[in-house]
Amino acid sequence: MLRITELKLPLDHQEDAIKTAILNRLGINTDELISYTVFRQGHDARKRSAISLVYTLDVETKNQAAILTRMQDDPHVSITPDTNYYFVTQAPKNLTSRPIVIGTGPCGLFAGLILAQMGFKPIILERGKEVRERTKDTFGLWRKGLFNPESNVQFGEGGAGTFSDGKLYTQIKDPNQYGRKVLTEFVKAGAPTEILRASKPHIGTFKLVTMVEQMRATIESLGGEIRFQSRVDKIAIENGQVLGVILASGETLLSHHVVLAVGHSARDTFKMLYEQGVYIEAKSFSIGFRIEHPQSLIDSCRFGNNAGHPLLGAADYKLVHHCKNGRSVYSFCMCPGGTVVAATSEAGHVVTNGMSQYSRNERNANSGIVVGITPEDYPGNPLAGMEFQRKLEARAFKLGGETYQAPGQLVGDFIANKPSVAFGSVHPSYTPGVHLGDLSTALPDYAIEAIREALPAFDKKIKGFAMADAVLTGVETRTSSPIRIKRNEHFQSINTQGLYPAGEGAGYAGGILSAAVDGIKVAEALALDMVARLS
Repeated sequence: MLRITELKLPLDHQEDAIKTAILNRLGINTDELISYTVFRQGHDARKRSAISLVYTLDVETKNQAAILTRMQDDPHVSITPDTNYYFVTQAPKNLTSRPIVIGTGPCGLFAGLILAQMGFKPIILERGKEVRERTKDTFGLWRKGLFNPESNVQFGEGGAGTFSDGKLYTQIKDPNQYGRKVLTEFVKAGAPTEILRASKPHIGTFKLVTMVEQMRATIESLGGEIRFQSRVDKIAIENGQVLGVILASGETLLSHHVVLAVGHSARDTFKMLYEQGVYIEAKSFSIGFRIEHPQSLIDSCRFGNNAGHPLLGAADYKLVHHCKNGRSVYSFCMCPGGTVVAATSEAGHVVTNGMSQYSRNERNANSGIVVGITPEDYPGNPLAGMEFQRKLEARAFKLGGETYQAPGQLVGDFIANKPSVAFGSVHPSYTPGVHLGDLSTALPDYAIEAIREALPAFDKKIKGFAMADAVLTGVETRTSSPIRIKRNEHFQSINTQGLYPAGEGAGYAGGILSAAVDGIKVAEALALDMVARLS
């Protein structure tokens, strides 16, 4: 089949317009077109008055070879790539050991799923609870201020991505179409089929909960085992080779193959690995606040008179500003029609994040407004970034009144450098609640200076972005892992054979889809190594 990309049509085009556009693009007659399917659909809203739909199409025609020859200089017409997933190996019958996967976020789930589908019967360990019990504990913090350090937004089945917008798009290079495998498995687990063709697919928290449960059932049906409330307190290592793991209960599980997919908030695990000599290095991440506006304002600014169109949904944005002090400020994890959530994983700390449901129909839009920082900003050992985060989160807890309320400030007051005393037209969505005051001490001076400069600059791109009543809520510190557990070309730790650092926590992903893709890559490498050892 032929693939046509970047085929644009008006937002309200007629049903037969796609067929006509295909004929015109390929220069063929109706009788030469056999069929077509929509592989991907998005929209281009750069011109609000002329928003267009953008299609990627797979087309079956007569005389395909002749068409390709004639259009060889057109970068938007090519052979349709093979998006099927092919397993790199299968478990041998004489398999005597089982791989261990630590963590059930997107990375750990997909590493476990692929290993199970190849017949390796993985043991998957999760320090938190199964997803429905975890949801109850998470709501306990949001609604009652009751915090569970082992069951929260960060820890538990599904990982941090469960309480997010459920974004399923990424900018990683994916020549092997692993992302398609991820989306296909999500659909099998109950996700809407439209995620297979949407240019920016998303799911939302409630749908993710049921999908995670279904994926667990699939892994178990293939011989995999998932153990909850099973925190790993030590990796058994001898002469640079992994021998297994030791649980908090004291139980030892033996294996020469351990996937470390713990997420970016497993600080005690990072400390344990560092003390055991596993090579870790500090990496850059970002810090800032969450900002909330009326979703209607964002829709109007992005879509104009087309705001509310059913094919467009709730509008998003992506912003960046390079500041005079050399810092860069950008929007992070934008959640249309969503809420700001309490995302701490440690007592006495406040952390914010954003999430949306599938419908994206809440009153406010929110995103992180964050400043990039580097290890030069937090000198010390490789775990210094982790301690830097802790300091900011503890400060936010104090500024919020030490009740898990978050400190907040109106954008107009923040720019004017004066404390806020009352909310205006925008009511914050963060629960347990927002304590208004002054955010100028919540972050380092260079970050405050950069954000103050960036907000009016963003207002020039989205009119109303710096509206006086918009709300800033602090702090956003878990944008990505503060460390990288460096690995070699075989996806193993550079100094600990058999340890496979993976996903966001290890510094190799950023978001649900990229973490899941990394889980697949690691599972493949591990499986090939297990087979090679037995041959």
